[in-house]
Amino acid sequence: MALSPINQRRFALFKAHKRGWYSLWLFLGLFVLSLGAELIANDKPLLVKHDGAWYLPVFKRYPETAFGGEFPLEADYKSPYMRELIEAKGGWMLWPPIPYSHESINFELKVPAPAPPSADNWLGTDDQGRDVLARVIYGFRISVLFALTLTLLSSVIGVAAGALQGFYGGWVDLVGQRFLEIWSGLPVLYLLIILASFVEPNFWWLLGIMLLFSWMSLVDVVRAEFLRGRNLEYVRAARALGMGNGAIMYRHILPNAMVSTMTFMPFILTGAIGTLTALDFLGFGLPPGSPSLGELVAQGKSNLQAPWLGISAFAVLALMLTLLVFIGEAARDAFDPRK
Repeated sequence: MALSPINQRRFALFKAHKRGWYSLWLFLGLFVLSLGAELIANDKPLLVKHDGAWYLPVFKRYPETAFGGEFPLEADYKSPYMRELIEAKGGWMLWPPIPYSHESINFELKVPAPAPPSADNWLGTDDQGRDVLARVIYGFRISVLFALTLTLLSSVIGVAAGALQGFYGGWVDLVGQRFLEIWSGLPVLYLLIILASFVEPNFWWLLGIMLLFSWMSLVDVVRAEFLRGRNLEYVRAARALGMGNGAIMYRHILPNAMVSTMTFMPFILTGAIGTLTALDFLGFGLPPGSPSLGELVAQGKSNLQAPWLGISAFAVLALMLTLLVFIGEAARDAFDPRK
């Protein structure tokens, strides 16, 4: 599908912003790698050959009896017993680069947990003996997926609310603005903590709670665009030709309003990641044991004698948020009407 001339100019401006362009590719590369986290960091082998048959433990659970064991329980591929069973008939196992999942514990540590970085655990372990690098990879994926989902849903609600206020004006705009003033004056972080304390939070519960407040960031921008656009000549011409309000909003005014919306979305993304990290740090975020960057920050605070915990969390968060800010700067320059 060919881009329109104005979108081709925007793409050229975005590409000319070298810092944002390279940040976009680096962020996409890291995100794609994190989507395949089970193939990079897992306590199960990627491939097993046993007695002439092939097995994929990453995608399917196999009992011990499938390899000649005695119990119909899921096979523990790291145990010496299971290794002997597989190798007894000329079999072998192909392990991922990091032979630990986000929840697997290294029981062969030579020092008390948290253990420092080593050839076995590249970024060390946390205070429960779990591999930090594996938790960082899984935590990066959860943070980005959470922030992307929240940003998309917030944008849909915020754009719809701003469009209705700006296009219809009058009492619709007056009531909407008063509601926004009251709703935006609430202490969001405290309310999130209070609401999260009623039930055991999970991914979707936290998403719903944060969605109650995050949609307001785009309302004012979209409302201003619709207030300005509803009195332009091409909108009056469309109304004179009998086009309905919905079609006018969607076809004529919304594309112009989306220009300013697109410039704000990367910054909404960074705010969502920051809020999720803060809730996890305070203990009101994802369920205990989840691979969370905020939980890793809390462990770094509680274990000052293990600096690799705080440094790892800080490095990942700093890199992630810096890349998103650079992408947002490039998008802002690309959609700037003055250019």
